Amino acid sequence: MLAIPERVSGRGDTPDQTIWHKPIGRVVEEFQAIACGEEEGVTMPWAKVEVPLRLTEEHEQWCPDCLAIIRTEQ
Repeated sequence: MLAIPERVSGRGDTPDQTIWHKPIGRVVEEFQAIACGEEEGVTMPWAKVEVPLRLTEEHEQWCPDCLAIIRTEQ
């Protein structure tokens, strides 16, 4: 599944998290729209990459709203 990462800084001793989002449309002025919000998106996104639906790396997860959209499309 094509996805873009959002880096969420950890607080205190909590490690940073990577949240994967389903991108929609194209990057516009360094802003990537995401499936989980009409007005929300990721600024300064990395390139779209193939990400498995079942993540195996520590400290990463799919956005629950994006994952629900992906599952309804399958």
